[in-house]
Amino acid sequence: MKSKFHILVGVALILVFLSGCATYYAQNVGPTPIMRAEQEIPEDQLMDVGILVFKSEALSEEKAENQGTNNEIRKAESHFVPYHLKNTLQQSSQWGAVRVIPATTDSVDLIVNGEILESNGQYLGLKIEVADATGKRWFNKKYKAEAARGSYGGNRPGEKDAFQDIYNTIANDMAEFKMKLTAEQIGKIRTTSKLKYAEEFAPDAYKGYLAEGKNKEIAIKRLPADDDPMMDRLLKIREREYMYVDTLNEQYDGYYNDMWPSYENWRQLNMTERRAIKEIKKKALTRQLLGALLIAGAIAAGSSNSSNTVVLQTGMVLIGGQVIMDGFNISKEAEIHEAAIQELSQSFSGEMKPVVMEFEGQQYKLTGSAEEQFQQWRELLRKIYYAETGFEPDQPPDNLESGSNNE
Repeated sequence: MKSKFHILVGVALILVFLSGCATYYAQNVGPTPIMRAEQEIPEDQLMDVGILVFKSEALSEEKAENQGTNNEIRKAESHFVPYHLKNTLQQSSQWGAVRVIPATTDSVDLIVNGEILESNGQYLGLKIEVADATGKRWFNKKYKAEAARGSYGGNRPGEKDAFQDIYNTIANDMAEFKMKLTAEQIGKIRTTSKLKYAEEFAPDAYKGYLAEGKNKEIAIKRLPADDDPMMDRLLKIREREYMYVDTLNEQYDGYYNDMWPSYENWRQLNMTERRAIKEIKKKALTRQLLGALLIAGAIAAGSSNSSNTVVLQTGMVLIGGQVIMDGFNISKEAEIHEAAIQELSQSFSGEMKPVVMEFEGQQYKLTGSAEEQFQQWRELLRKIYYAETGFEPDQPPDNLESGSNNE
């Protein structure tokens, strides 16, 4: 009978251990001030940065519940987080233009790819990969930080976030890598991005200017003349691409600022609720384990025929059952808290407004997602380039509306 008692105790302990949560490993970030440029950087040494809209795996209902978030929140964060990183990079004064971009493009010197690994107000985990126009990967790192209890006081849009230390650390890692580069290497990166863009728009004219080496990094084989008129046209086309991306970033800025107060409150509430839920579940598991042990003890005592043992056995079962019920009731309370958080998060959305761009008195309405709008504008830029160089222009894509007075 003693062995039966041990088995029941073991089962109770297994149930407790199975209730634990999984973790992932990343660089833990502590208090980190941002590294600002100590002096003004010459224009020809400034690299333009494109930060792609962040990725995040689609969360199942179970994963979302475990992580304390949902897919609507993640969709909103995929724009919010890179935009705050953009603001942080600009504060460092280490870079040229810094923009959030919806898709990969050859028009920038440096590309930042990001993925949200975890975000629930209490923790933020990010995976960041940075590579330059030559294809050289600067770094690929995971970062994680926990918000302190006072993290949600005194924050300001565009300046300080509850997880500002993560943003500062990423910015510092980028700055430290850049500082190891010579002026010649930075010049090569800037020239490579120009030639890649030129080759994309005019492959026949610029084929052979670049070549891929054994390590898959791009090398410059030859350069166009300083007064190359075709390159001048292409650089103007690139400026028009920047014009759309700047318009898009104005939308991101409005979205970011509109989202800030609700998101700040949601994160703070979510952090408080998650900590409360953790404490409630801890108490619930303790009570459930105690109840299981009491019932196991009662069953183990069942081999005795004495009246005292029967009374003890009955009492232990009743007490144990009540303790387990109390534990489940507390767990139910935790579920109510989680449901309240899920309801609060429904206000977030990542939809983009239509954008109207103008060219030679003609207005073009770009619709759909940010990525779709970006591709539509690039197709229009090809048309502009062909028109300026005398080539037969391609027809605009079917989903690109045009007209003299389109809104």
